[in-house]
Amino acid sequence: MSELRQQINEAVTYIRGQHSPTPAVGIVLGTGLGELAEKIENATEIPYENIPHFPLSTVESHAGKLILGTISGKQVIAMQGRFHYYEGYTMQQITFPIRVMKFLGVETVVISNACGGMNPQYRKGDLMIMDDHINLLGDNPLIGVNDDELGPRFPDMSEPYSRRLIAMAEEIALEEKIRIQKGVYVAVAGPCLETRAEYRFLRGIGADVVGMSTIPENIVARHMGLECFGISVITDECFPDALEPVDVPDIIKTAMEAQPRLTLLMQRLIERI
Repeated sequence: MSELRQQINEAVTYIRGQHSPTPAVGIVLGTGLGELAEKIENATEIPYENIPHFPLSTVESHAGKLILGTISGKQVIAMQGRFHYYEGYTMQQITFPIRVMKFLGVETVVISNACGGMNPQYRKGDLMIMDDHINLLGDNPLIGVNDDELGPRFPDMSEPYSRRLIAMAEEIALEEKIRIQKGVYVAVAGPCLETRAEYRFLRGIGADVVGMSTIPENIVARHMGLECFGISVITDECFPDALEPVDVPDIIKTAMEAQPRLTLLMQRLIERI
């Protein structure tokens, strides 16, 4: 057994000792997007620091705990706080919780994030379903010796985000009258935000929004055969010719204002999965 598999087993054993039901859906909550965690019933909360081999979130707006329980009668496990490359973690550390979710029994992963909007049709506060992505992080969590028990050496990425779940989410958005976009997310390493020239470049290569997360989790989820859904909250407008200095508290405020719509959409999606 590889060292990674041993670490996964130790984390899984600990979590099962705290909460025995098997989760079917894994949830990753991004910057300022922790409200869905409050909707989890019969919840068991586990601080990351208590879980063997789990990293610790260093971002101020990330709570840093796993929450297990039910949403709409379905067993779920939610990460309230994620890990980023700019925090100094390796790609393997960032994606370790996704591997743990798989071995706990998760079959579907729902990932959210806050991002900057570059598509001129998008506005601050919009929700965007991730249809595809571009990895400009400069690294990949699958680099290194592959453990064939976890997934294939060369995983297919022709459908990184489930078309089935995207169609389901679009239908829910229409029913609930939630304004929704659908586009391409590009991830960069950060932590500084982009220059005007960088925004032009990113828009020019086909990206609609830019962020600093999500793609590593998605790659590892797909490596292990998990169905994946991604959704972004556009917290600032990144138009090069009208670019203004970014205020981080304002970004968090925008994310929090979008939470009720995001939470409703995710709740209804989990109900239908």
